[in-house]
Parts: sequence; C-alpha cells; structure tokens
Amino acid sequence: MNRRELPGPGSGVPGTGAVRRAALVLVLAIALICGAVAAGMLWSAGARADRALAAHRHQVQATTTGRAVDPPAVSRQNVVPRSVAPAVWEYPDNVHRSGTVQVPPRTPQGRTVAVWVDDNGAPARPPASGADRTLTALAGGTGAAAVAGAVGVGVIAAVRRCAEGGRLAAWEREWEQVEPVWSGRLRRGSGPGTGEE
Repeated sequence: MNRRELPGPGSGVPGTGAVRRAALVLVLAIALICGAVAAGMLWSAGARADRALAAHRHQVQATTTGRAVDPPAVSRQNVVPRSVAPAVWEYPDNVHRSGTVQVPPRTPQGRTVAVWVDDNGAPARPPASGADRTLTALAGGTGAAAVAGAVGVGVIAAVRRCAEGGRLAAWEREWEQVEPVWSGRLRRGSGPGTGEE
C-alpha cells in the first residue's frame, strides 16, 4: 500500500457510519423534544396572558359619525388593511365616548360596528385568538428545535473533526515507521554520520 492509497478519514474505522447516524438520530430526537417543550410553554404562557387581557377587554357597539378612511398604501404590505372612522359609543354604561376606531373598508356614516375597548372605555386591541396563540407557539417551537438541532450538529461536527485529526496524526506516525522499511529508504535521523545503524 503506498501513501496515496491510504484510506480516507473515517473510512478505516469500523462502525463510524452507524455511530454518526445514531448521533444524528439522537440530535433530531432532542431537537424535536426541545421544540415540543418550547411550543407547549409558549402556548401556556400565551393562554394565561390572553385570559388576563380578556378580563380587561370589552366589546361594545359603536356608531360611525363619518365615512371610513382607507389606510395609506404603504401600510398594506404584509398585513390585512384596516380602515378607520370616527365613532361614538358608551362604556361604561351611560358614559359617552368618541374616537377613531377600526372598521371594515368603505363603512358609511351612521353604521353600527363592534369595537373593543379597555376598562376605561378607550379603543383597544382585541384579545388574541386561539389561532394566533397556536401560530406563535408553533413558530417558537420550530425556532427552538432549529437552534437545538444546529447546536447538536455543530457538536457532532466538532467531535468528528477532533477524532479525524487524531486518526490522521496516528496514520502519519505509523507511515513514518512503515514507509522507510517498505520503500527501502533510510528514515530521517538514521544512516551514516548519525550514530545509528
């Protein structure tokens, strides 16, 4: 066997492919578990926050006092466009309020619309829906799984690189011992004038 025919990194060690596959399966399992745990925690935290927020949100009927104004085109990118209109409503009972509220596009003056207000009667965003909470939890879980998977793959790559470096160094040392005998050349540091015979 000459030096050019030496096996490549990892090819001379029995079972390294199986070990690598097992390590990748383990990393995948850990990443999935991390993602599921993160998604569950985010969903639970979101549910608690939404319940707390819902206790301070109230849906009331408002009457528009002007026509709806469409949003500027720049705000329509990547979001559902929302129109706004001036309106009046009561909250709490017999306390008259007025302001600008979100309405469907092209809502005429005098139309009754449902709006969300806070405990003081000011317009407020509605409580998040279960679908919003689920999407947030899935996005967070996917991110956690991706990070865990990337860290795991990085650890496997670092361990593999260290192991291959050790194997290559061992092969070099073995080659230094075998090559002079095989080729008939003298080893470095041996021969006439070195004191070695």
